[in-house]
Amino acid sequence: MAASSIFMAAPITVFNRNPTFSVIRCMAQAPQSGDAEGSKPATTPMTTPPPPPPAPKVSMKFSDVLAFSGPAPERINGRLAMIGFVSAMAVEVSSGQDVLTQIGNGGVGLFVGTSVLLSLASLVPLFKGVSVQSKSNGLMTSDAEMWNGRFAMLGLVALALTEYVKGSALV
Repeated sequence: MAASSIFMAAPITVFNRNPTFSVIRCMAQAPQSGDAEGSKPATTPMTTPPPPPPAPKVSMKFSDVLAFSGPAPERINGRLAMIGFVSAMAVEVSSGQDVLTQIGNGGVGLFVGTSVLLSLASLVPLFKGVSVQSKSNGLMTSDAEMWNGRFAMLGLVALALTEYVKGSALV
């Protein structure tokens, strides 16, 4: 019976159904001036990094596309040099004609026709606002095309100089 009297004498705790909280605060905000805990040092607010800047729009103006540092001139010249180098070497291997002889035997008309066709095919996407980098992926990147075009330009010049010094076709 002594054990039961201990349990009877113990106070019963009543839980309040609507507790009130003195302060509820978000960690990202500094305390306001009227808070009771305003004397504590404020924590620095957590900031999110700013969104990345929007991608620059591709200018579709004729003067911007064909500007010296624009997307078209070196790319078009490189594409023409790649086709010119491969076709010059193919004709030289098949017929034994050097580059200057190829140009003299009707090569000017083919060169002009190829230049016009490739220039238009290269300019149409640029005037529609498609950037060169947007179509780059894997091995076929815009940088690889630029380097291949530069090497083809050097190859054409080296081929013409070598044939001029040698006095005949390279192959």
